[in-house]
Amino acid sequence: MTERVVVLGSTGSIGVNTLDVIARHPGRFEVFALTASTRVDLLLEQCVRFRPVVAVMASVAHGQVLALRCRDLGLPTEVLCGPEHIARVAADERVHIVMAAIVGAAGLAACMQAARAGKRLLLANKEALVVGGAVFLRAVAEGSATLLPIDSEHSAIFQSLPDDALTWPQQIDRLILTASGGPFRTRDPATLRDVTPEQACAHPNWVMGRKISVDCATMMNKALEVVEAHYLFNVAPAQIDVVIHPQSVVHSMVQYRDASVVAQLGTADMRGPIAYGLSWPSRMVSGAAALDFTALPALTFESIHTPEHKARFPGLQLAWQALAGPSGSTAVLNAANEVAVEAFLAGRVRFDQIHVVNAETTSQVHPAGVGSLDDLLALDEMARRAAASIVRRLKV
Repeated sequence: MTERVVVLGSTGSIGVNTLDVIARHPGRFEVFALTASTRVDLLLEQCVRFRPVVAVMASVAHGQVLALRCRDLGLPTEVLCGPEHIARVAADERVHIVMAAIVGAAGLAACMQAARAGKRLLLANKEALVVGGAVFLRAVAEGSATLLPIDSEHSAIFQSLPDDALTWPQQIDRLILTASGGPFRTRDPATLRDVTPEQACAHPNWVMGRKISVDCATMMNKALEVVEAHYLFNVAPAQIDVVIHPQSVVHSMVQYRDASVVAQLGTADMRGPIAYGLSWPSRMVSGAAALDFTALPALTFESIHTPEHKARFPGLQLAWQALAGPSGSTAVLNAANEVAVEAFLAGRVRFDQIHVVNAETTSQVHPAGVGSLDDLLALDEMARRAAASIVRRLKV
């Protein structure tokens, strides 16, 4: 049976790679809907190639441009505008698979709708779990959705676990997330105040968008991944560890109670985990290159607990602090980080001040009574206002 797919955030790196994998399997998948924020030209190219039933732009202005251009080309695609339509296509009864690749908290509402509608939800938007937490997992359970991680680290852990999730707590000793260390792994921490956005976005191993590239440079991406792993795999925060692995070959590991370790290895290519999510529980061609073990460099691992790495990546510890706080604390952390990274990319704070914004916001905003999507969105807005106030106070 042909499976109909919605790609939320189709013009980002995950979305582009998802469509590349789908194109390698004609007849197996049908692109039902594509969504994007501002990149009209690329979304139009995707509409020409994949002929989706629906294309959605986040804003009315961009949607009007796309609609005119689709009409001029005679495309059959219906063009819609606004976040409510992004959420609607994610829950459409004709859809089987939803790739959630919208960056940040903006993707939460659509993920919730897809979960409630019982879709196979391929989660590349880690913020859905970081912000949504138990509220999001409740929607997954109520809708009997299938939740599959697409982040390379969480996909690696998922692939290294037994099929029966009920046995995980009895078998797992700890989950070990690997981190490349980003572009500043060996840089003198005292010089990080001088980092430019261009330097922060130049990841040594992966090609990603600007926001996640900055998160990799600060290692806040790993902090968010610790939170995501806690919710995805139902393990205590103390059972989650991070090691720096500069070669990005071992994507993550599971250490079992008998002290054995199962790891997933692969090239630094997101098409691998994307293909696994699309084809699960089977496997299919992804387009990623195979590892050549005879040509691999030595695989090395470094502790995150050295004084140098603690000074380079102070934000990493905020993950465990947030998980120890009241429900909603991780949503506050995510909101603060989104505001801080945006301010850094705009030249309004220094690179080393990203952590200042995150730490001060999480100490100022105290969640209470978070039990619904509306509660989460209100908390997210409160945290963003607090973070923005801190940004205005800081001097570059």
